[in-house]
Parts: sequence; structure tokens; C-alpha cells
Amino acid sequence: MRILVDIVHPADVLFFRHPLERLMAQGAQIRIASREKDVACSLLDDFGLPHEVASRAGSGTFGLARELLVRDAKVLRMARRFRPDVMVGFGGVAIAHVGKLTGIPSVSFYAADTASLQTRLTWPFITRLYVPEPYAGPVPEGRTTRFPGVKELSYFHPKNFRADPEIARRNGWDDTRDNFFLRTVGWGANHDLGKSGWSDEDLAALVEALSQRGRVHISSERALPAQLEPYLYRGERSALHHVVAQCRLYVGESATMAHEAAFLGVPAIYDGADHPGTTRELAAHGLLTALRQPGIGPLMAAVSEMASEEKRIEVGLARDAYIADRPNLAGYIADAIASAAKG
Repeated sequence: MRILVDIVHPADVLFFRHPLERLMAQGAQIRIASREKDVACSLLDDFGLPHEVASRAGSGTFGLARELLVRDAKVLRMARRFRPDVMVGFGGVAIAHVGKLTGIPSVSFYAADTASLQTRLTWPFITRLYVPEPYAGPVPEGRTTRFPGVKELSYFHPKNFRADPEIARRNGWDDTRDNFFLRTVGWGANHDLGKSGWSDEDLAALVEALSQRGRVHISSERALPAQLEPYLYRGERSALHHVVAQCRLYVGESATMAHEAAFLGVPAIYDGADHPGTTRELAAHGLLTALRQPGIGPLMAAVSEMASEEKRIEVGLARDAYIADRPNLAGYIADAIASAAKG
């Protein structure tokens, strides 16, 4: 099997890591078209996955449109040179376009049912789409398969990831007190156009309150005020989730990281404008709390409620119950890719 993989976001690296390892163990040849976006390339390097940068993340409408043209052209050149049996991605805009031009099958996995621009650019051209069962957006009829659970079960299923306290300790976790993990986003992705999140003042207020209770770690896609820079997570990128797993609470504008924290057994608060079907499902099953940007007052009230040992026990039990009824997605994804490659 010859497989071209389109990686555009750090979460894509986690999603595909274990399926690709399974496929390579079966003798598959893999080529990865990466993207300079946050820590995506660093994670690929840390996990020993060779890649070729196809584009740098653009910002704003013009920057994203320009990047799309650059990425399509680069992925097209890679496909013609490598001649894959199948192209696969999470979202998969470029592989959908290139697949339509070349006749190479394109397979997309996706979960963000609120990303209307991305799906309009992709669904008309994609060969096969896989979405989670709670996905609530439009899908191409006759070309879509729904998989059980949510995408984070590809990496954070207990058989795929085990948090290591020693790794966490070496990368900033303070085991003498409670730790809290915050995540801010840059609002530069195509599904973020016209949206915004926490102000610097609200973030500073949140940090001030939590720092009185323990150690605060911030992961941020955007530049922070100077007074908040000491709180930035500076450990190894591949060790970040080992640190998150030891925290008392996750609070952030990233739904993906809220899902990840929940599967690590950490109480999580997602504070964002978009509530995709997967987030609503996990909230309904008691794995996380989802807010719709109510302001710093209600956010702080939710923090006080969630930052308790009782909540950590509740989330752990909810996580175990959810996983018990759903498969390890790494094998499911690998099988789906292999099937598409074999035609």
C-alpha cells in the first residue's frame, strides 16, 4: 500500500499516529504532507514520522485562500511523484481537490460539523467521508460512513495512551500542589473566521484566580501579554498530554483539548461559540462542561464547581462508561484506510 497523508493541525498528528504505525507494520509506504501550524511539525518529528511541509498556515480570508492554492499545488506534485493508492486526511480539502484531478481515491475523517466553509470546499470532491455518529452537519449522500465514538478515541483510548507522571514532572508538572491547564486559540482557521474568544483581561483574571490555588500552565496559539508569559507551557510538545493528565482542571477555548482532557480523566470546561455534535455528546455523557462564552463571572463559577476531587472521580467514571461501549478507533481507522487503498 502507498498512502499519502494530509496533516494540517496538531490534532491530526495524534489522530493518525497509531493507525499509521499499524499500517507501516503491515508494510505500507507512507508519505506525509505536513503544515506549519502551531506544533504540528514538531509533533511529527517527535513521533518519528517523516514529513514534507506543503504549506504554512495562513490567516484571514486572503491568507487562507492563498494557502489553499499553495497547498493544493504542493500536494498535487507530491501525489504525482509518489503515486499513492489512496490519500487520507482529517478534513482533507487538498486531497479532495487533488483526488478529483488525478483520479486517486481520497478519504477524509472529520468531526467539526460547524465548519461550513471547509466542508463546502471538500464534500463535493471527496471519495469517502467518515464522521462520528453524533456529527450533525450535512454530509455527501452515499459516500459517508459514521463511526462509533469520537475522534479522540484514536489516540486517548487506554490501549493507546498511558499518562506517565515522571514525564509530566520533567515537563513542568508540580506534584506538590494542584495544577491547572488553560488553552487559548488564535482564531485564524477557516472555521474561526468572524469569531473571537477571551480578552487578555479575562485570561489574566482567570490566571490570577487559579494561580492562588496552584500551578497554572497555558498553551496558546496567540501572543500573550508579558505578564502571562511566565505561565506558558515550555515542556516538550509530545509530553503535553502527560502534564494535562495530572491536572486538577482544564479550561480552554479549544473543544479538541477539552475532549482530550476528558478522556484523560481530567474535569474539563470548554468555553466557545461553536458546540459541535461531538462536544454536545460528551457533555451529555458527563465527560465535560460546555459553555457558550458567558463571560468571566459565569466562567469562574464553573471553574469553582469543576475543580474538585469529586468532579475528577465523576469524570473518570463517565469516561470509563463511555469507552466501555466504543472501540479503539486506531484499528478502525487503519482498516478503513487499507480498504480504500486496496480498492
